[in-house]
Amino acid sequence: MKLKTELYLTAEEKLPKSGKQIIGQVNGDEIVVYQAYNRWIAKYAVEHQVLGGSNFSYSRMSWIKPNFLWMMFRCGWASKENQERVLALWLRKADFEVILSQAVRSSFKAEDYSDRDAWKLDMERKEVRLQWDPDHDPYGNKMGRRAIQLGLKGNMLEAFGREMVTGIEDITDFVKEQKVWVDDKQLDKLEVPAEQVYDVQNTVLERIVGIVKPY
Repeated sequence: MKLKTELYLTAEEKLPKSGKQIIGQVNGDEIVVYQAYNRWIAKYAVEHQVLGGSNFSYSRMSWIKPNFLWMMFRCGWASKENQERVLALWLRKADFEVILSQAVRSSFKAEDYSDRDAWKLDMERKEVRLQWDPDHDPYGNKMGRRAIQLGLKGNMLEAFGREMVTGIEDITDFVKEQKVWVDDKQLDKLEVPAEQVYDVQNTVLERIVGIVKPY
């Protein structure tokens, strides 16, 4: 497996306990994001190293998550219908930041727009939705920090699925192996992808995303 892993308890010692920061695995100039699909979409993606095939639709919004445990909460550790296969997708940080630059938060924030109409207009113009949701521990309990997920549609989704992605790996076997430790309540044996806070150095981009550092 290409993903770098570490013990969950070790990982949690290093990660912030609060705030809104992008957390993910960063390798050189690339970042990893996760998606969960049915076996047909996953099979095509791994074999062709792009998103596509007769079972995948580019006309719908598709969500990416850089945080592994947030993905595990959403897909039930690869147990939910049509989310039985978990994919790790690599893309260049430069492309990831292009996606971030086009993001519009899914809920209206008065500090970002003059009024709701301006927000709705931005929602219509741009093809990326951004949500900050509570992160979750391996058991699915809410944590103090927030996790980001990004919804892509239209040309942005096409660019992501066909051009931006540099590698796709099916990590479902790893997910199921680790779920055993969760089910047995042995978190001292649980391994997760090694993650860190993604450093958004552009202040304009930081504002768009809504980064909030821990107190």
